[in-house]
Amino acid sequence: MNPADRFVDHDGIYLLSHSIGLPVRGTREAAATYFDAWEHDTTAAWPRWLESIDAFRTSLAGLLGTTAAAICPQSTVSSALSKIFGSLRSTSERPTILLTEDTFPSLGFVCERSGFEVRFIDRGQDATDPTVWRDHIAADIDVVLVTHVQSNTGQLLPVAEVVDLARSHGAVTIVDVAQSVGVIPIDVTEWGADFVIGSCVKWLSGGPGAGWMWVDPEQVDRYEPIDVGWFSHAEPFEFDIHRFRYADDALRFWGGSPTVVPFTIARHSIDTIAAIGVETIRDHNLTLTDQIIEALGDRVVSPHDRARRSGTCIVDADEATADALLADGIEIDHRATGVRVSPHVHVSAADVDTFLRSVARRL
Repeated sequence: MNPADRFVDHDGIYLLSHSIGLPVRGTREAAATYFDAWEHDTTAAWPRWLESIDAFRTSLAGLLGTTAAAICPQSTVSSALSKIFGSLRSTSERPTILLTEDTFPSLGFVCERSGFEVRFIDRGQDATDPTVWRDHIAADIDVVLVTHVQSNTGQLLPVAEVVDLARSHGAVTIVDVAQSVGVIPIDVTEWGADFVIGSCVKWLSGGPGAGWMWVDPEQVDRYEPIDVGWFSHAEPFEFDIHRFRYADDALRFWGGSPTVVPFTIARHSIDTIAAIGVETIRDHNLTLTDQIIEALGDRVVSPHDRARRSGTCIVDADEATADALLADGIEIDHRATGVRVSPHVHVSAADVDTFLRSVARRL
């Protein structure tokens, strides 16, 4: 099957995979299985729903090169980060976290409210250069949060090098892959990080609500989250209020009664992305972003170097240009850095040519 045929039909040209992501075929049917259990098999609804979440964990684990036991569902990336902070124990009176100023603001808000001291790598510094991180990571840094792909710069950060530097100073490492999972091949076990957090919106086409975290299985016993619920329990259906015991895997971070529909939908989309192959998606994306860079040159302000490039090209253009593109049926968005353009496998070279012609009329 042509990979493009796995996505729903869509009017116009969809270049917003960095934002929501175009649904894959069968998404409505996947969601319907949740209602089928609720409507027709109510007494067995929870077991069936939990089976669907277990299936989500298994599918995501296969995509990330890990095991289902290391995956914990979360409602959002921000929620995952909050739970991690709540689990960390430090001898410092006020632990210190390091992140870049180009980190997604939601995560910055969590950091600022965590009670940690927050230090930033300034926006003007090149976060793709490991020496910049080396200049900032020191013995008094307790946690390093590194974003694999920065949403407003299109930069691909050197996660492995940053994690090595942080671990050499004894810091806990957290990697945010919300903007990279599904377009850049990821094996979470290769980085050596303590935590990886992400979601299934954007390139995975799984919609909002299906966030998740990966916890290093070798370290999971170290962490005792304070934001818990009955599904953080080793035996959720034991129902003894005086006998809480943490789950022995990543689910200790789970919490109370979980949402189900988002993970049912996301499992279906993950399986679709896996069937296409993330390597196939990455190769297609690089080819199309090469096409944009060759046509627009320095107008592309995101990295030109493939080794530092994410799935998103950022074109130096104003909001009026963005509005004109939208009027032409080309779905993009605009940030302070310019127009963001993210071609998935359902986007063709001809689609990119149409985008380029539309841009050329306004630049």
